Amino acid sequence: MSRTLDTLLRPSLLAMAIALSAPLASTSLIAAEQASSVRAYNLPAAPLASTLNQIASQAGIALTLNPAFASGKTSAPVQGQFDPQGALREALRGTGLQLEQSSAGTYTLVPVPEGVMALPVTNITGQDANLESAWGPVQGYLASRTAAGTKTDTALVEAPRSISVATREQMQDRNVQNLDDAVKYMPGIVSASYGSDTRYDWMRVRGFEPTQFLDGLPLPRGVYANPKAETWNLDRIALLRGPASSVYGQTPPGGLLDMVSRRPSAESSNAIQVQYGSDNYRQINFASTGKIDDEGEFLYGVSGVVRDAGTQVDHIDNKRYNIAPSLTWNIDTDTKLTLLSQFTRDDTGATSQFMPIQGTKIKSSLGKVSHHKNLGDPDYEFYDRTYYALGYAFEHRFNDTWQFKQNLRYTKSELSFQQLTVASYAYFPADAAGNIGRTSTNVDENIGQFAVDNNFQADFATGDITHTVLLGLDHQRTDTSFRTIYGTASDINIYNPINTTPTLRPVGVTPYYDYNQKTVQTGLYVQDQMALDNWRLTLGGREDWVHQGTTYFNKPDATNTDRSKNFSGNAALSYVFDSGFVPYLSYAESFQPASNASVDPVISYKPTEGKQWELGIKYQPPGSNTLLSAAVYDLTQKNVLVTRIGSGGESITDQAGEVKVKGLELEAVSDVTENLKVIAAYTLAKSEVQTGIHKGNRLQLIPNQQASLWTDYTWHTGPLDGFGIGFGARYTGNTYGNQENTWTGKANAYTVFDGSVHYDLGRLDNSLKGASVKLNATNLFNKDYLSTCDGNYCYFGDQRSVVASATYQW
Repeated sequence: MSRTLDTLLRPSLLAMAIALSAPLASTSLIAAEQASSVRAYNLPAAPLASTLNQIASQAGIALTLNPAFASGKTSAPVQGQFDPQGALREALRGTGLQLEQSSAGTYTLVPVPEGVMALPVTNITGQDANLESAWGPVQGYLASRTAAGTKTDTALVEAPRSISVATREQMQDRNVQNLDDAVKYMPGIVSASYGSDTRYDWMRVRGFEPTQFLDGLPLPRGVYANPKAETWNLDRIALLRGPASSVYGQTPPGGLLDMVSRRPSAESSNAIQVQYGSDNYRQINFASTGKIDDEGEFLYGVSGVVRDAGTQVDHIDNKRYNIAPSLTWNIDTDTKLTLLSQFTRDDTGATSQFMPIQGTKIKSSLGKVSHHKNLGDPDYEFYDRTYYALGYAFEHRFNDTWQFKQNLRYTKSELSFQQLTVASYAYFPADAAGNIGRTSTNVDENIGQFAVDNNFQADFATGDITHTVLLGLDHQRTDTSFRTIYGTASDINIYNPINTTPTLRPVGVTPYYDYNQKTVQTGLYVQDQMALDNWRLTLGGREDWVHQGTTYFNKPDATNTDRSKNFSGNAALSYVFDSGFVPYLSYAESFQPASNASVDPVISYKPTEGKQWELGIKYQPPGSNTLLSAAVYDLTQKNVLVTRIGSGGESITDQAGEVKVKGLELEAVSDVTENLKVIAAYTLAKSEVQTGIHKGNRLQLIPNQQASLWTDYTWHTGPLDGFGIGFGARYTGNTYGNQENTWTGKANAYTVFDGSVHYDLGRLDNSLKGASVKLNATNLFNKDYLSTCDGNYCYFGDQRSVVASATYQW
């Protein structure tokens, strides 16, 4: 972080924390006596925009406020027990304005028509199911609220960062099976870099692998035992592009994924879905939620997946058993506790195979290596992972100003993994007949993680300036054991792979990796989101302390201890125009300690650090369900490991490296009409290594250009009532999979198409209400392409896959 910004922010944040502690200590609890959506208000007359924004922010209501209507007007006092809509209407008394609700549940401020008498305010004690919060489901494709980047419930159009949200409806329409699928139509991200992998989702955001967050907490990250999120259990997935360490702590500069689990609802809902598709794909999805007692004090939720499928690679199955129970206890009108748990068992293998350059990128007279052939040994290979998690989300509102939230989770991921890999092209290429050597990788890995995030949020005004202040403290403890043994296996012919000699696990071999690493991280953060008329200003900062201790069992119990701390800041300024345009300028920083252990116990690495400037504009026509976004950014990461040549001609590896990424990102998301929904994105990126022997080269796995378009049209009247069709196109520019940027490391650009047809059977007969059928196809025209080459190996892109689904909801 720059010294100037550090100097400015540190004293300011400290002063803010001291000042805010006073009202917290002196404010008494307000007892609530009504339904859960009703609370006590005691707001004096104030500038109208300030009062409306304060009520909407506290309630999580999506309110489109035209500043021209509110300019110069003063709100009526809001005193007494009101639901959120009632409080807004009370504030509008005598202003000549009223609320107008859209079909999506959002609210707009409009003038009262001439000649119409305003009716007295009537409080409604029930909760509007259409109200959207940043941690709940969304109707349609367009989310109006998000907590990504701020950890507060913020209007997406006003969030001064590049953020994309995949809603549950969008994921269902495209039959999303994993995170790689979920983000394919977003800008600034490359997914399935090595083809679809049943083990993990491989993504790059603005050139860097993102950290994954679930329900506000990071998922554990290891070498192979990383959890693979089940998208059926998610209500939404937000992609935040750019650094975010000032709120989230140790994260990469490219961005992060912020996922929200399905949560219990007072409205009873049940669903079961049966799927069958290509490669003997068989899956059952289920979900159920509702009240446990008549009063709705306790709510339950449960969802899960059972899958028994083959894959596009011979003899590799894709089995999953997943269940995610949840329970909400509405302790009182201001206090809620939601227990969130999950268990997942995966039995699969490495579908992202290491295919040799010969027979893939380098043409051969003997033919082409088949997409489907398994170059390993099915009798030897497996990937068995068990993942479970138990945690909760707790929230309590003290009064109209202060609220407290705590997210806590313990996760455990256990893995046993064996795989065969053909020899690398640079050292042991295939011979003239296509025969090639193989090595075995044998892994045992266990990761245990405890994570907790506590924050206080204060919503108040100082004069004409409204504030949403966040004071937070989070803590993580991660315990990782990792053991890898490499061995040899018999040769195989890459054009006609037949295993003739059984593969044996190495015995009496010293592990190449064998260590236990314990990491403890603590972070303290402060953030203030300020609003003055149409202006928005966000300032934030965070101090992190990280301690990492590693014991190397393969190096006579040698140990390595590393301590680091880092301050990360962010600042953003935006202006909300009456027309719906919101231009913004933001600055953000990141840091990320070196993960996993080096082979050498005496070597330790400094955290990488990133910084980014971003200039953007968002446009949401007032009252519409359309959001258009554009952003340009300049991103730099330093302390990167690079190889350079010393003064004596020797090769030196150190952390003197720096990389830079600049780009343009465009996105459009729209529920155009009740029938038509559209998503479109375009990315232009230029990456460059700044130092070392690869200076001037592009970063790995980042294309210069990407573009995508998905649209879904459903008829609701006429002879096609209930029938819908979806179509999508995705273009990915060429990439380099190696730092050298050689021809053998280059994968050419490709374009693939996706499609779907679906029908609501309830439109045929009322007895079929809730039943629907759907057919989805990815890579519809079966495009043959390489997703990545790295100079030694190539990885095939996914071939066509067709999945039929039958769903019943009640």
